[in-house]
Amino acid sequence: MTKRSPATSFTGRHVIITGGSSGIGLATALLLASRGADVSLIARTASRLDGASASIRAAHPAVTVRTVSVDVADKDAVQRAIAELTASAPCDVLITAAGLAHPGHFVDLPDDLFRETMDVDYFGTLWPIRAVVPSMIERGTGSIVGVSSAAALVGIFGYTAYAPAKFAVRGLLEALRGELKPHGVHVGCVYPPDVDTPQLAYENQYKPAETRAISGSIKPLTADAVAATIVEGIERRRFAIIPDAQTKLLARTIGLVPGVFTAVFDRSVRRAQRH
Repeated sequence: MTKRSPATSFTGRHVIITGGSSGIGLATALLLASRGADVSLIARTASRLDGASASIRAAHPAVTVRTVSVDVADKDAVQRAIAELTASAPCDVLITAAGLAHPGHFVDLPDDLFRETMDVDYFGTLWPIRAVVPSMIERGTGSIVGVSSAAALVGIFGYTAYAPAKFAVRGLLEALRGELKPHGVHVGCVYPPDVDTPQLAYENQYKPAETRAISGSIKPLTADAVAATIVEGIERRRFAIIPDAQTKLLARTIGLVPGVFTAVFDRSVRRAQRH
């Protein structure tokens, strides 16, 4: 088996993106299409996929855009979708950006939400990866990037359903990185903070006051900024892909001084509860 050297250009590369109909997934698809990549989008809502593909084609008519409407938590459906998308061209880059976050107080969240969040965030990351890895190993090339969260670095009040799923994504990618590196396959994990997307707008409807207090007045990043960091991370074959300075600081220090962060969070919670 001959291994190809890491790609320095996305021209003609086939990129599959889950959660590609909006937010970080769509922003990354648009950026990669501008770099000459052919993009395949997977998402649940067909109408949003149609709009996303139309926007990419309008901006970059020379690239190929494919879409498949599927629930990423459905293993068999994901396998069929990726088999369809790779029938004419193998997957060079997989980006798993589909996700679900519904914050709330632990005692108020319904039992089903914990299962659904794990199904979408963790298994919705696992099944696409399982579908593309054998071909990448055989070809000795490829890049797999999963979108986790800053909430995978430290547990945050209000995210008892979301944080465990994103911690699981982080654990999967950390273990997979070492296993696939000898085969020439890059694995990356993205740790975005709040990002100005439809998902954040949904979350904000349900965030407890304590969660808002911990977030403070930090301005959410744009999806375009996160997309640019993802593309750079693929080019440089980074594992930890972190788009902002505060999350970088958190990643570097949480293991060294965890008590400092928990003390700050606890103080924010007490202040919110007093008010």
